[in-house]
Amino acid sequence: MTNAKQDIRVIVVGLGYVGLPLAVVLAGKFDTIGLDVNQKRIAELETGHDRTGEINAERMKASTLTLTGDPAACPPADFYIVTVPTPIDAANRPDLGMVEAASRTVAAMLPAARADGRVPVVVYESTVYPGVTEDICAPILEAGSGLVCGRDFFLGYSPERINPGDREHTVDKITKVVSGQTPEILERVAALYGAITTGGVFRAASIKAAEAAKVIENAQRDINIAFMNEIAQIFAGLDISVWDVLAAARTKWNFLPFAPGLVGGHCIGVDPYYLSHRAQQLGIDPRVILAGRGINDAMAGWVAKQLHSARGDKPGSVLMLGLTFKEDIPDLRNSKVADLITALGRLGHGVRVHDPHADTAEAMHEYGIPVVADALSQTYDMVVLAVPHAEYLAMGGADLRGRLNPGGTLADLKGVLGKAADWTL
Repeated sequence: MTNAKQDIRVIVVGLGYVGLPLAVVLAGKFDTIGLDVNQKRIAELETGHDRTGEINAERMKASTLTLTGDPAACPPADFYIVTVPTPIDAANRPDLGMVEAASRTVAAMLPAARADGRVPVVVYESTVYPGVTEDICAPILEAGSGLVCGRDFFLGYSPERINPGDREHTVDKITKVVSGQTPEILERVAALYGAITTGGVFRAASIKAAEAAKVIENAQRDINIAFMNEIAQIFAGLDISVWDVLAAARTKWNFLPFAPGLVGGHCIGVDPYYLSHRAQQLGIDPRVILAGRGINDAMAGWVAKQLHSARGDKPGSVLMLGLTFKEDIPDLRNSKVADLITALGRLGHGVRVHDPHADTAEAMHEYGIPVVADALSQTYDMVVLAVPHAEYLAMGGADLRGRLNPGGTLADLKGVLGKAADWTL
């Protein structure tokens, strides 16, 4: 498809880790509006600042993307793409509140369909269990608009595949799975996404198949990491380094290169609960999925006990290096380092946290954890490299050891310090 900004208008609803990169890329091809009800987010983006770090200031300022926090200010569009988060609640049940709210927002815009008679398409990218788009979102769209789904507007689904901080697998390079309510709508959705990615599109057999594909991608990773965490615990009991075992096992051509660790973030630690929830609604016991989740959710507590044991069961001062859910990004969502800090606190340790990427206000709001800028200026009984940010790797093992009190312990949760660490996961 050629550049057709005058012919096709797209509204992207939600400008977070998923929506903003998508909207910026779409704006290079189409007349695109980015809508986010968080006015602070819109104000930041208008200055060129993206707190997620996905779009740099130069690219943001050069984009033709129109930004707004007011749904009423949006003109009629051909495509409405919903990219809001789908978290879980305190009981690990799917929380569809934001995708339902976004659906109501879109519904209020749908009656103003294009004057040329082109029927709008509402495409969801939010991760959900199979059936949410058609069985939950469609009725909300109908109720809020007074229109009929499948006649006055149509549905599509194209699962997001954003990997925060990944500059290789960006939305304009990956294969996009697409789906549509009818064969004609499928082709419209395929044409839209096909115009913005060099990775091409894959036409899923149905909307439900596309929803299912997304949710199992992360469930599969979660289960594989759970196996690694389980064997890490077994080998710890045998006084064998799991990293030494993996180094040997990875010489086999078909060995899957997963690694143990804390499983946080918005996707891998969340999506399996969406699939297990739907399975339980069907009367199916998702034993493998929930067993994996149980292992990974409990990993922070196990690590805390191991660190406590490494100190001779003596509480002390701890410097925690890193709070974000993975290296070199500011994303604090579902950080399991926060769980580790809590567990160490219960064992009597006093923990100070340093992270050059984490937003201090967000860390305090989400977890009640202060991120201390000058934490590296003191010495501690234990230094824990939890998140291998580039800044910490540049310091190296010797520098990190210099932050220890006499007899102190240097712990490495990612196996990146080699023999410099006293304790390694």
